[in-house]
Amino acid sequence: MSQFFTVSVLLATLATAIRFAVPYLLAALGETIGQRSGVLNLGVDGIMLLGGFGAYYTVLETQSHLAGIGVGIAVGLFMGIVYAYVTVFLHAEQGISGIGIFLFGLGFSDLLFQELVGTPKPIKPLPTLDKLPGVGGIFEPLIDIPVVGELLFDHNLLTYFALLLVPFVTWLLMKTTFGMNVRAVGENPQAADSLGVSVAKTRFIAILIGSSLAGLAGATLSLQLAIFQHNLTNGLGFIAVALVYFGAWQPRWVLAGALLYGLVTATRIRWQSLDIIPQSASDIAAMAPAIITILALVLLASRVRGPAALTKPFSRH
Repeated sequence: MSQFFTVSVLLATLATAIRFAVPYLLAALGETIGQRSGVLNLGVDGIMLLGGFGAYYTVLETQSHLAGIGVGIAVGLFMGIVYAYVTVFLHAEQGISGIGIFLFGLGFSDLLFQELVGTPKPIKPLPTLDKLPGVGGIFEPLIDIPVVGELLFDHNLLTYFALLLVPFVTWLLMKTTFGMNVRAVGENPQAADSLGVSVAKTRFIAILIGSSLAGLAGATLSLQLAIFQHNLTNGLGFIAVALVYFGAWQPRWVLAGALLYGLVTATRIRWQSLDIIPQSASDIAAMAPAIITILALVLLASRVRGPAALTKPFSRH
């Protein structure tokens, strides 16, 4: 245990925790916007799997991370259109529809992988700042800064995008007309409708944003790991949904929850590499994120109040 509590190991663990937190954060921020509009999407994990495979296969074929990221977002956007049409316009039950999206994403991503790839093939991982073509040399001195260099600057661009997205989503929800409409239809869609706000349009757009970010989260996961395999997310999307509750629908607390999960995962992996956790207990240790999720939901269930119209369909007739 003592070898873990050294400066170099602790800093490396924290840096890894930040990287692990990014897919959680992207998916949870998107789900926050959707839930604030009154829509619960339990299909996040399935969208992440499809977005992750789309990004992975694109990079495998084109060697372009930018193209892979674009495909991941596009896949999420398409699945968002499907889910929004089913839940907003057909008024299908959100929970069942979301599970359907998850099962489709789980099965179809595996089918595509088996047919198009077959066995896991590594791809180029997302480059960190110092490895960016043309400008990497600018950032190399930053990574060499004692103590904070690796912690703050040894990351890829999507990590910084996800962190900057937290204040942006806060501003979007709290300071813009669109955000006011999102919060209004999530609390009282009948009142919002009486004031001329299109509940269907607002929820539709919120779902598209959330699903696009879920697709980006899946792309980030597969490109960070530089691999794809069956059920790559391993339930990460469901934890992202739980993070919205954990964060009380506030982006800054969603960030805190994502960092906590990233830290738990990074610590577990580091302890396994240092043989602090015996091999026989590795499966139990892998359950830590799920256990934290359950405990957080139990403790917070009676202390936080979500949007009043969450999961409730709206019809003018």
